[in-house]
Amino acid sequence: MNKNTIIPKKLINIGEIRVIAPVRSMGLLSDESKQLATESLKKKGFRLSFGQHVDEIDEFLSSSVESRVSDLHDAFLDKEVDAILTVIGGYNSNQILDYIDYDMIEKNPKIICGFSDVTALANAITVKTGMVTYIGPHFSSWGMKKGFEYSAEHFVKSCLESESFEILPSSEWSDDPWYIDQENRDFIKNDGPWIVNEGSGSGKIYGGHVRCFNALQGTEYFPDLTDSVLFLEEDAEINPQLFDRQLQSIIHQKDFSGVRAILIGRFQKGTNMTLDLLTKIIKTKKELEYIPVVANLDFGHTTPMFTIPIGGIAEVSAENNKCVIKIIEH
Repeated sequence: MNKNTIIPKKLINIGEIRVIAPVRSMGLLSDESKQLATESLKKKGFRLSFGQHVDEIDEFLSSSVESRVSDLHDAFLDKEVDAILTVIGGYNSNQILDYIDYDMIEKNPKIICGFSDVTALANAITVKTGMVTYIGPHFSSWGMKKGFEYSAEHFVKSCLESESFEILPSSEWSDDPWYIDQENRDFIKNDGPWIVNEGSGSGKIYGGHVRCFNALQGTEYFPDLTDSVLFLEEDAEINPQLFDRQLQSIIHQKDFSGVRAILIGRFQKGTNMTLDLLTKIIKTKKELEYIPVVANLDFGHTTPMFTIPIGGIAEVSAENNKCVIKIIEH
């Protein structure tokens, strides 16, 4: 059973953010990227500190389980730290799950935010402690020079403010490797949500990067899906067939009938996903027939992204060609 919800204290503009690397190392980032991210956060008024082991890097571009867990524990225990940002994603945050002191985290709740592989860590912490965690910008994301305004605005809505809010679509998006060339960016007009299945529903939020969420299945870290809303996204490493398989795996969970809505983040161009292909995937699954399914939303591995409160509450209405998504509790 999932625990009672704990909403961590909201971050304030003069708060201290601890940067840790529970997935890949900060050693991956260029000096310019680190400087830009640091300056961007400081301009918002935040103070920054860094985990002791944040720059350690091994043959997997990460560091040892012991180093990563130590920095995570230190961040939660340090009374001066108000929130935690992960450096970047990768592949291996699920390695550390058995070594985390969840009782300590439950007694010292605070915001932790990141995306991609941080999906495994965020959902596990929420399941084990009841504390809301956040799928949103990494520390490295704050080094983006252009097209980050929407992401920053929604980080503030989720992590600094307490009011319920509606998620509105961005005006434009990008899927270019911004960290390689910050000046020459390709922005595309946003054609808005794809309503694949109409309907309405509300529930507790879980999900994130689909394969990382799948990696929790069958473990003590996978959530109870009763009365849930799933936010699901994938990156360019998959194609429509693989997304179909990963989604089917979630549908096979014994409590999937408790899912009240599915929201899907924008697919990267490299996936070759289209509205027609996604519609075929969704419409061939009888379990989804009466569940609202909305895609092409502003989260995932494209820019920009809104911040998702894992363990929070969302309301979804997708009817008469109009989609309204509200974050009620975060």
